[in-house]
Amino acid sequence: MENSEVMALAAALLAAAGDLTRRINDGVESRGFEARPAYGFAFTRLAPDGATATELAAHLGVTKQAASQLVDELVRKGYVERRPHPGDARARLVVLTERGWACTRAAEEAALEAVRPWVELLGEGEVRVLRDRLGRIAPYGPIRPTW
Repeated sequence: MENSEVMALAAALLAAAGDLTRRINDGVESRGFEARPAYGFAFTRLAPDGATATELAAHLGVTKQAASQLVDELVRKGYVERRPHPGDARARLVVLTERGWACTRAAEEAALEAVRPWVELLGEGEVRVLRDRLGRIAPYGPIRPTW
């Protein structure tokens, strides 16, 4: 590939990711949740079994202090709670509350709405191919916010 093609591909992927993030966040907010994209990136690590602040920091690519500040914010908003860690008496496990799970469900609904125009434009089969090919490039994340 030529440099111009590589740059066009990079720009298209970044634009699609940014647009998708914005649409999902807007959809979550329209469903009555105060959110910012970083919450969703944290929720992907906290579901289904919770995580420590250290594990969350590694997932988000931030310091433990930054992750702890985010957890404090999510606790204040009622999205998560801290519980004793079942395997480490020194650690606290951060888990989604029912409000956090409801916000996660709202994000899933918003993601469906955000991807619907892609399906209308490309067709369901092509979107599945796109998903599969992108999954080969970046199979498991972690999905990190751009701070």
